[in-house]
Parts: sequence; structure tokens; C-alpha cells
Amino acid sequence: MKKTGAQIIVDALVQEEVKVAFGYPGGVVIPIFDVLYDTKEVTFILTRHEQGAAHAADGYARATGKVGVCIATSGPGAVNIMTGLATAYLDSIPMVAITGQVASPLLGTDAFQEADVVGISRPITKHNFLVKDVKDLPTVLKQAFYIARTGRPGPVLVDIPVDVTRGVIEDYAYPADVSIRSYKPNMTGHPKQIEKAAELIAKSERPVIFAGGGCIASGCHEELKKFAETTNIPVTVSFMGLGCFPAQHPLFIGMPGMHGAKCANYTLQNSDLIISVGARFDDRVTGFVAKFAPNASIIHMDIDPASVSKIIKVDVPVVGDAKNILTALNKIMKPRKADLWNDKVNGWKGERLFNYQPSTTEIKPQAVIESLFDITKGDAVVCTEVGQHQMWTAQYYKFKKPRSLVSSGGLGTMGFGLPAAMGAALTNPGVPVFDVAGDGSIQMNIQELATISINQIPVKVIILNNSYLGMVRQWQQLFYNRRYSSTCLKRGIKCPECVGPNECKKKYIPDFVALSESYGIPAFRTDKPDEVAGILRKGIAVDGPCVMEFIVSTEENVFPMVPAGKPIDEILEES
Repeated sequence: MKKTGAQIIVDALVQEEVKVAFGYPGGVVIPIFDVLYDTKEVTFILTRHEQGAAHAADGYARATGKVGVCIATSGPGAVNIMTGLATAYLDSIPMVAITGQVASPLLGTDAFQEADVVGISRPITKHNFLVKDVKDLPTVLKQAFYIARTGRPGPVLVDIPVDVTRGVIEDYAYPADVSIRSYKPNMTGHPKQIEKAAELIAKSERPVIFAGGGCIASGCHEELKKFAETTNIPVTVSFMGLGCFPAQHPLFIGMPGMHGAKCANYTLQNSDLIISVGARFDDRVTGFVAKFAPNASIIHMDIDPASVSKIIKVDVPVVGDAKNILTALNKIMKPRKADLWNDKVNGWKGERLFNYQPSTTEIKPQAVIESLFDITKGDAVVCTEVGQHQMWTAQYYKFKKPRSLVSSGGLGTMGFGLPAAMGAALTNPGVPVFDVAGDGSIQMNIQELATISINQIPVKVIILNNSYLGMVRQWQQLFYNRRYSSTCLKRGIKCPECVGPNECKKKYIPDFVALSESYGIPAFRTDKPDEVAGILRKGIAVDGPCVMEFIVSTEENVFPMVPAGKPIDEILEES
């Protein structure tokens, strides 16, 4: 079958069952877009910026577990997706990015819109390719999707010069399967290591399960729940793992780390065994590594051997897919009754994992998140931007299902939430999709309101407006004597006048309601605590996208908080 490179690219999307792709056209990718024009199997969403396209593909992947796809042109188009690739890379999200490149003879000549895309993206992709011969294109595309979705998932970039896109194969056939000699992910877990883990669990007196994003990737939530209930072991879940274990389950003890629950931090620090499932012990969880869980042995189950003992020395490594490992472990685990350790953990837990001081005069951001959960009952996909609102969402929204939280964890990418919510909403018809945002982060990719409006993607945007870059301002308050340098979004470099609520006369910069309406999106605003639930219900009832702005307490902080470089049981609380 005779096909051009452009036709091969689009056929690969069809063969890999890609239903939605995101991107932005440009000179060297016109042949691809010309083929997409007549392709019914793939819905293409034109974003307003390539970074938005990358985050939308990421959100699509997080919400479905399938490979997200974005397409960008050469030079600035390709460079604009790099933040999205880095975001996906650190959070192990399966993506394939297809970038156009200048013609092969021009490579290395500083041609118009040429950039070393492979070189730039090498540290922030799982793998990347530069295709110089159209005959290699089918195999490369098959390998790209395979690498992206298998093992520890991640983004793969395929850079394609325009002459390859225009080139022709006379006897084209898309490969039925793929085999890469140097890439053979171990999926099962060694039986002897699983037995060692079971023996260590049986002997422990103060065990805790630490579940992470790998549980979401492997789809092992049912196996995890069975394991926890059989053994009666408390479960703490990393930010990236929220939803893999029901937050209202009696064994759930919250998220650990810098802004985690005191209960989770104390349990980890006082345990004699940590059973890590798909978590990588990042610095936000461990705090000061030398004092992390000083008396605990560690079992580490992970698909990625490079993550094992990378930060914390592990006693029993089990390399493989978490679902397969837990399935094998559940067959040999003996039931364990709740004991004094469970009582101690429940004492730390108390009636609530997190607390804040309510107010009748100003909206507390935590109250908005609590109200959102009360209304949705957890039956929603909640995306976030990055900042204080992200942590309040993690603390106060009780995630009960996997893939119901979509947020940038490892890179902490501001501007992620809105386009990611767009991608998530296109995969979840009938399921409410929210983007919880701050007034700073939302503006980093706010142009995607146009994409949402034109395509009537039913994203409900919740803006918690405190007039600051809140997380940085919090650090300035706590550790820099309230010197709010360049964190006030109304005044800029210095902000002596804005300490305290509602003292800045310049009220709305920008006016999010007017801005949203200019995009054709209904919008509502309130600064009254008793109107929060009503505004949320009103926004949810809108048929299509909607923006809801809540003017919240200006200097509200995220607590608990472990200062940087401290052990995770040295916790600051609201004074």
C-alpha cells in the first residue's frame, strides 16, 4: 500500500486507537494537518498554545491511562511543548509528541525555525527519535507508543523532518507488534522477593503501606484495598497516588510529607516497616532524608529498578508491575487483626485529618473545596493548577477513585490545570470535570478558555482568588518577615499596602468574570461565605464550560507544613 509519511503518521494514530489529539499547525507540519482534514477516526483539538496542547494530552492520558498525543511544528512550536514533556516525564505519564522539523539537508544549518529538538528534549523524555528516512517511520511510531505506555510510562518525542513527511513508501504496512532488544520491562516481580516481603510483613509490629502514583498507572486499586484489609495495615498515599485508596476508608491516614497529614507523617516516622507500592520517596515526602523513618525496614515494589534505593535504602526490593506483585502477595498473606499499633495510629488521626479556622465574614479556600466534595460526593474529575489551592484540594477533597485527580506533582507546573482539564473532559462524557485554580496560575494558560468555549468542552473552572502567588507569599510570610516581594498580583514588586484582606483598592486585575464572558463562557463571582455552595451548584448546572471565582481570605496558609530540610515529624501548625 502506497502512503506518504504524513499518511503514515495519521494511520499510526488510528492504529493505536488515538481518539483525540491536540496541537497547533505550522509550516513543516502542514502535510500532517492536510491528512487530518479528512480523518474521521481522530478528533483534533486546536489549542491556543503548544504548551496547552501538551498539557491537554497529558490530562487526557492521566484521566484514561491511554497514550496522550500532541503535535507541534518545528522551532518555537516544538520548544513550546517542552514544559509539558517535563511535566509528564516527572509524573510518569504516557505521551507521544510529534514534532515537525526542517528538511533533512538543512539540519544543523540554523535554518528558519530549526531547533535541536532531540537534544533539548533528551533529559525530559523517556525516549526520543529523529526520523531521517520515511521507511523507518512506521517502526519508529510503533516503538514510540510501546515505550510510552509500557514499564514506567513516560513521554516519547518523534521529530520528523518535512521531507520525511512528504516522502513515500510503496509497500506500507503498520507493524503488528514491536520488539526492542534493549528494552524489556519486568512485569511480574521475583517470587523469592515476594516471599521475603510476606515474611517481613508477618513479623512487623508497626507496619504502614505507602502507595504512590505507580498504583494509578498499574490499576492496582482493588488489589491494594484487598491487601490493606487483609493485613489491617494503615495506608498513606502520596499526592500522585490520591484516589488509589478510598479517602473515607477507615485504614486511610492521609497524604504524607510537607503539607501532609500529621497522622501520616507520625505513622511513617514511628513505623518498623514501610511497604511502598509504586512510590518513589521524593523529597516532598521524606523531608530530611537522614532522619526519615529511622527505625523502619522498607519493602519497595516498583516497575522501575532505577527508582529502588535511589533516595532511601531499601531492604526488600520487588521490581515489577504493582498489580501483579500485589496479586501474588494477596495469595500468601494471612489475615492480621487490628492491634495496639492501629489504635495508636487512629489516635493520631482523630476525627479529621486536616483542620482550619472557619469564618463567617470571609471565604476560606478550604471551605470551597469541602463544599465541592459535599456536592459531588467524589464523583468528579478534579484537576488543579499549582500552588496553595493544589494542596488544599489534596487535603480536603476526599478522592475515592483512581484517575479522579489530575495535577502536576513532580514538576509543579503552573498553568497545567486548565488545558489538562480540557483533555480530561474530552474523555469523561457525563462526569463533571473541574479545574481548581489560583488567580496566578490560571493566567499562565488562560488563552485555552477560547479552546474550551469554541469546542464547548464542559470544564468547570474554580478560581480561588487571594490576589497573591499564594504559596510563595506563604513562605515570605513565615520565613522572610512578610516581605512580599513580587507576589502581590495587584501591585507587583513591593506590597506594604496589601497585608490583610480587601485593603487594595484595585479590586479585580483581571476581572475574571468579564474576561470569561468575553470568551463566551458564563461566569460567577462571590466573596460571601454563605454563597459558596450556591455558586458551585449554579456553575455545575451550566450546560457547558463555566468559571466560578471565589474571593478568598488573603493571607490564608496551607497547614500543616514541614519546613524545607526538616524531618517530617517537625510540623508547623496554624498559630
